[in-house]
Amino acid sequence: MAIGKNKRITKAGSGNKKKIVDVFARKEHYIVKAPCYFNVTNIGNTIVSKSHGLNKSEDSLKGRIFDINMADLQKDEGQCHRKVQLICEEVQGRNVLTEFHGLRVTRDYLCSQIRKRHTIIEANTEIVTLDGFTLRLFCFGFTKDTYGKKKINCYAKSSQQRAIRARMIRIMRQEASKYQLRDLVKCFIPEGISKKIEKACNVIYPLHSVSIFKVKVIKKPRQDSSRIFEIHTATAEAASVNEPAEAKNLLTANLAA
Repeated sequence: MAIGKNKRITKAGSGNKKKIVDVFARKEHYIVKAPCYFNVTNIGNTIVSKSHGLNKSEDSLKGRIFDINMADLQKDEGQCHRKVQLICEEVQGRNVLTEFHGLRVTRDYLCSQIRKRHTIIEANTEIVTLDGFTLRLFCFGFTKDTYGKKKINCYAKSSQQRAIRARMIRIMRQEASKYQLRDLVKCFIPEGISKKIEKACNVIYPLHSVSIFKVKVIKKPRQDSSRIFEIHTATAEAASVNEPAEAKNLLTANLAA
């Protein structure tokens, strides 16, 4: 052995080179579909490992939760402060069929509503829809300055807070319990229940920015594939009905000519 030779230096090409493997070559792409009660049904793509052996890619997708901004689902920038959770229930071919799993407002919007010298009133309750879903609704409201008020603050008394909280719970139970889940989500989008709460509570103390800021699905009925397919196939039927009369297939028109 020569003096000063470094044993760690190997000859060029003598070592086994590690094979570069493309990770995404082992993945499959699936299209995520939102229920028909949203304006946009094609949300995007999700990836999952390919089926190998007894492990199927469809099994890895079921139960996966997607966070989608309401502005993207409704094509309305005014809804950008709200997020919707959709959960995968069925896989049909390359389509991932999802269902409503929750709703919440963003953290920056929640912090922007809090003001000094104002009272925030929160209430939550559990309701059961007509189709057997158990939801927990969270609502908040903020006291509002009135015209001609001399005090710098606008704090509500404890008795007023209890009365407002009780009225919030009563209205949420009355309004939400008479709908199925799909119809209830349609009420959440324009915040119809929140407007009724604000109107009813203004008699006790003026409120502003009343909103159902969080919805959680606590319990679900037994999984029914027909119900999942129903809330997704209604989109295709509505699209075929709303197709304009002048619409035509350009390819067949050129072949006919």
